Formats: sequence, structure tokens, C-alpha cells
Amino acid sequence: MTDDIQFNVLPGRKGDIGEIRLNRPKALNALSLDMCVALREQLLQWQQDATIKAVIIAGEGGRAFCAGGDVRALYQNRTHIAEIIDFFRQEYRMNKTIFHFTKPYISLLDGITMGGGAGVSIHGSHRVASEFFSFAMPETAIGFFPDIGAGYFLNQCPGKMGYYLGLTGVTIKISDAVALGLVNHFVERAKQPALVRALCEADFLGDPMKHVSAIIAQHHFEISATDLMPHAAHIECCFTASNVQAIIKNFQSLGNDWSKEIVALLSKRSPSSLAVTFQYLQRAATLNFDEVMQMNFNLAQAFMQRHDFFEGVRAVLMDKDQAPQWEPKSIEHLQEQEIERYFENAGPL
Repeated sequence: MTDDIQFNVLPGRKGDIGEIRLNRPKALNALSLDMCVALREQLLQWQQDATIKAVIIAGEGGRAFCAGGDVRALYQNRTHIAEIIDFFRQEYRMNKTIFHFTKPYISLLDGITMGGGAGVSIHGSHRVASEFFSFAMPETAIGFFPDIGAGYFLNQCPGKMGYYLGLTGVTIKISDAVALGLVNHFVERAKQPALVRALCEADFLGDPMKHVSAIIAQHHFEISATDLMPHAAHIECCFTASNVQAIIKNFQSLGNDWSKEIVALLSKRSPSSLAVTFQYLQRAATLNFDEVMQMNFNLAQAFMQRHDFFEGVRAVLMDKDQAPQWEPKSIEHLQEQEIERYFENAGPL
């Protein structure tokens, strides 16, 4: 058992609460292989334990709930591809266990929640964020794709908002996350301990999901103003396109300061990541969750066999020169058959 993830049982009045604490604050609670395995095994035990009525997951340190998978460790282990693939296998199996967990699974999202951090939270039943919450799926910036089942929940965002988040990797705050349905509730950091106490006092009569929702609603703070939604019409128009090149041209045609920022942002992303992510989101729209996860496993293995992921991690997270040398350098140089090869079946998850 690793100390990087802790499991506790909070005594309740009519049933106990399982508590998960991500405990790597210096690494922004980034997920290791051991953490993924331990979390899945514990959830499977709690699923069968009638005394456990619900599960709460939170991150230590105050800065981050979870900043994602530990991609620095993957980079350092880059000569051992089989071990890296096993990390993705265990992470994705954990994601599936969370998605299919039948008891209330309450994520207390206080701080940075990105990539793999979304995978241990958004697939659960109740997502509760604080005023310090920030969210992103930034994978295209490191030559990867929005994995951990993001093709499923990004397609549930209104209109083309999921495409916008998945391709650009922009960071959004609590108000936009609520508006997009990524977060259920806004509960201020100072009020979250009271929420946990209230859950421990619950009687869990009737439908436990509805009961937990009602308890959280008593601590919920209404929020309305958003930064992203005023751009919804332009996002819908620009991302309604047949390929990434057309999306970029649509933004260029707008000609305003905001659209120029988006064009500049997309120009820095891995061309391969953009093209694959666009097709991934299109294909995932008609799949169930387990099918999306299998596609993730196929894609992750394909990316590990190519240049851009390790180059992106080097440039953004290791050397931090912010100057990745993508291959190819331009999306115009990417052949359709090469994109298709990313989606080839690489074996069952």
C-alpha cells in the first residue's frame, strides 16, 4: 500500500462513509500506477460492503485536487513502454470502476483538477467544487489526447463546448464548469467540512443518490456569471467543421481579439494531437462509456509509439523551454491514413 493515497472510514449515524485522500501535495496529487491500483481495489471492496453508504474523495495540500497522471514519471520511464502502457491500463480500469460504482461518490474539488484528476472525479455521481477550483484537459499541449474517458463527458457538454475544451486545453473556473455540467455543486472551501459532517449524519433512507444530492444542495451556493458562455455562439459556429484546418479558418474569419487568441493557442498544440482528438470526439459521441475507454487504451498505446508525447512532456514539464518540436510540424502535413492508424485495436483493456 502506498502512502500517496489514504483510505479511511468516517463513522456515520446510519452507515459509514468511505474516505479517499490523494496525498501527494508536492506533486499536486498526481496519480501514480500504485495509486490507481489501490483506489480501484478499495472501491471494489466498498462496493460490496453494506456498511459503507457513500464515498468521498479529496486532495491534500490546498493547491490541487489532482493535477492529472504523473506524466513526469512516464517520461523518466520512457524506455520501458510496456510499463507505461500498464499505467494507462490500470488508470483506465480505475476510471471504469468509478463510473460503474453504484453508491454515491462525492468528489470535493478544491483547487486544480486536470486530466487524470477529472478521471477520478467527473465519472462519479456528485462533483462538488470550491471557489478555488480550476479545470482543464490540457493534453494536446503535450502531444497527447484528452483521455480518461473525456470523450464521453466532453460530448455531454452543451453544443461544441466539449470540442473547445478538448482541442484548446484552456482552463475554466467554477462558474463555467457548473454551466457545462462538469460540476454539480458549488460549495465554498470553508463550508466543505460541514458538508462532510452532514453526510455522516445522514440516514440514507430511500434513494441514496437523491438523499446525498439534497444534503449537498443545503450547502450549495448559487453562481451564475460565466466567462465562457458569452462566446458559445462563436464556439458552436467555429467547431462545426469537418476537420481541424476548417476550425482554424473559422476562427481566423472572426477576426476579433478573442478568436485570434484561440488561433494562436491552437497553433502551439501538437498537430497530431489536434487531428486525433477531433476524430476521437466525433467517434466517441456514439459510444457507451466502456467503448470510449477501450478507444482510449488503443489511442494511448499509439501515442506511446510516436514522437510527440515524450517531446511535449520534455518541452512543457521537464526542460520547460515551451518549444516542442512536433512531428509533423503542421497539420497540413498529416496524412489521413496516419490519423486512422492511431485508432487501430491494440488489445483489450
